[in-house]
Amino acid sequence: MPGATIGNLVDAVRRSAYQLTGASADYDPLMNLIGNARFVLIGEASHGTHEFYEQRAEITKRLIQEKGFTAVAVEADWPDAYRINRYVRGVSEDPTPGEALSNFQRFPAWMWRNIDVLKFVSWLREYNDALPENAIKVGFYGLDLYSMYASMAEVLNYLDRVDLEAAQRARYRYSCFEHFGEDSQHYGYAASFGLSESCEQEVVNQLRELQRRANESKHHNPVAADELFYIEQNARLVKNAEAYYRSMFQERVSSWNIRDRHMAETLDHLTAHLDQQGQPSKVVVWEHNSHLGDARATAMGRGGEINLGQLVREKYGRDSVLIGLSTYTGTVTAASNWGGTAELKLVRPALPNSYEALFHETQLPQFCLQLRDNPTIAGLEKRRLERAIGVIYQPETERISHYFYACLPEQFDAIIHIDDTKGVQPLDRNIQENIGDPPETFPFAV
Repeated sequence: MPGATIGNLVDAVRRSAYQLTGASADYDPLMNLIGNARFVLIGEASHGTHEFYEQRAEITKRLIQEKGFTAVAVEADWPDAYRINRYVRGVSEDPTPGEALSNFQRFPAWMWRNIDVLKFVSWLREYNDALPENAIKVGFYGLDLYSMYASMAEVLNYLDRVDLEAAQRARYRYSCFEHFGEDSQHYGYAASFGLSESCEQEVVNQLRELQRRANESKHHNPVAADELFYIEQNARLVKNAEAYYRSMFQERVSSWNIRDRHMAETLDHLTAHLDQQGQPSKVVVWEHNSHLGDARATAMGRGGEINLGQLVREKYGRDSVLIGLSTYTGTVTAASNWGGTAELKLVRPALPNSYEALFHETQLPQFCLQLRDNPTIAGLEKRRLERAIGVIYQPETERISHYFYACLPEQFDAIIHIDDTKGVQPLDRNIQENIGDPPETFPFAV
């Protein structure tokens, strides 16, 4: 594309963008775009950038205070996030938000055990505590499915308390996994290659039994209904996780789609459960851009992958708003390989011909750009490179590992660009600084 055309597009973006200055009115145009939507999905271009967490928190606070949102659903495991849910709603024994975050011990712990999440959880507890006695409190929930063994334990602990015969049946069904030492990938490998019997039917039977129990207990008090919903969702997670780990060793598209369909299914069940509180629920979702931007607008979609953003849009249409976040350079908290130590890494300036590089040319330090129904930026519809940093960042293979083609105006309804960002600060202080060349490449993960 000729330089003059690029210059015209940069000028159009600059004129159309709303600068973010730190003023309370910065997000007024975004609030107008959201309107009465029930689902607001706020992404991030990395799992380790302070400003992404900070901006999501500030937008979410306004959605809670001004538009009646009563749930925050995040890219985290259901039982780990539910401990935070109990804390922010004042029904747990955790004395501090730091204690409520204690379940996040597995890699990548910094994704949720960080200063920004701690501050938001503190705010959420204070907000709920100040509500009138019968008001609906805001909850915090996880949509992901990596907690297969932890979720089994939650099901068994619950049934041990309420129905010993049902607990015995569940223990027998879940014993199918006991030869794998709580190693989900070991199970998936053995089952997918016929080295062990699949546990598929056992986990399906267990979920069905808990669903029958839930249907028979619909008129119990709200606290009991919440607890049974929590347990039923753990059983659903075990069923979907079992399928996910079996698919991991078959094809990437299949496992990715199982995971995002699980997140969409969890969101639907959560919404239906919260609707029983007497008014239509409104949910904010925090996940990576690659999960929340409409996959149909990206190379992912062309490769057969779907994601949560696409599924929400297909089901809820304009009752949903998808917001992406991006950066040009700075630092990021990430690992060099899966299971590695959190490091503070230098984020290389974005590649030429990327959306991030184009936004950098505006010379605006941070801004929000409306993409939906905005003809003044029609030039953005040309497919360009877009960067995605997960929990792993490998700068030396950045083009292959961290970029894909996308059509941004079809992917998101709005984009927030912060040109220079810094890594999120983990609560656990064992982070290493690495702003030089990291070790050999490893596929990034989101």
